[in-house]
Amino acid sequence: MKKRILPLISAGFLLINSYAFAADVKPAPNGLQLPENYKDWKIISQSHRIDNKTMRIIIGNEKAIEASRNGKTNPWPKGAILGKLVWKQKAEENWPTAIAPDKFVHAEFMFKDSEKYTETGGWGYARWLGMDQKPYGKNKQFSQECFACHTPVKDRDYVFTTPVSLP
Repeated sequence: MKKRILPLISAGFLLINSYAFAADVKPAPNGLQLPENYKDWKIISQSHRIDNKTMRIIIGNEKAIEASRNGKTNPWPKGAILGKLVWKQKAEENWPTAIAPDKFVHAEFMFKDSEKYTETGGWGYARWLGMDQKPYGKNKQFSQECFACHTPVKDRDYVFTTPVSLP
């Protein structure tokens, strides 16, 4: 009997701990929640900003991955979520001509829903800062700042990211 109960108690403890961890992250000022399982999403692309020396991995939920793999990204489908994980860069310790991630800067997400986010090109925007994942923005109007930045790529459904090609 003890052999059966112990795994159930352990599984319950892990479930409670993982839920508590996700619940510790507050929503963005516009109400968007940090996707709980984003750390398990697949990679769509990567980018490097030379102006502020940051590197980024662009990830997506299943809808975004399917769209990116099938070239159906203009427009992206409703329900697609793109995530960008950003780190400061540093020289790779064992390969100084390469760059490697250093301090985590933020995680930002774009949620596609053309009906819900009409004022921001069909995308809901959210960002969480640092390792403690503090929501970015003073009020829900912060997303206008994001939208203004993405306006130059309106013809690409407001997305800068170019999905990688895979063999």
